[in-house]
Amino acid sequence: MIRYTLKCDQGHSFESWFSSADGFEALRSAGQLDCATCGSRKVEKTLMAPSVAPGRKKADAPAASEPERPLAAPRNEAEAALAAMRRHIEENSDYVGMNFATEARAIHEGEKPARAIHGEAKLDEARAMIEDGIAVTPLPFLPKRKTN
Repeated sequence: MIRYTLKCDQGHSFESWFSSADGFEALRSAGQLDCATCGSRKVEKTLMAPSVAPGRKKADAPAASEPERPLAAPRNEAEAALAAMRRHIEENSDYVGMNFATEARAIHEGEKPARAIHGEAKLDEARAMIEDGIAVTPLPFLPKRKTN
């Protein structure tokens, strides 16, 4: 896997992982890459330094001019908004995991009491729910158990 810093023609910068340099080129040439902020399909790699971490002793501390940022801290307004949305969804709905389609159908058909839920569904299950008039929408983040 290789991580590239990308930039669209509107000046938005973001990162993405690819299986290889050829994988990036194949997706770009097929028009399957788009900007995470504006959706532009004119995306190019930007210059970036290799990510090489030098060994560090416990006594070493970050320089005073470089405040240490937690790994999960948002880097921009879009990431902050996404984090706030995730917190709101997780605090105000029940996670039902891979049982999402079954639970959503049971709630829709009145077999279970109405409540807010979130979880995971296969593409064909999601398509079938939409075709049956069940209000569902994909979330723009992975469940916590699937993130690093």
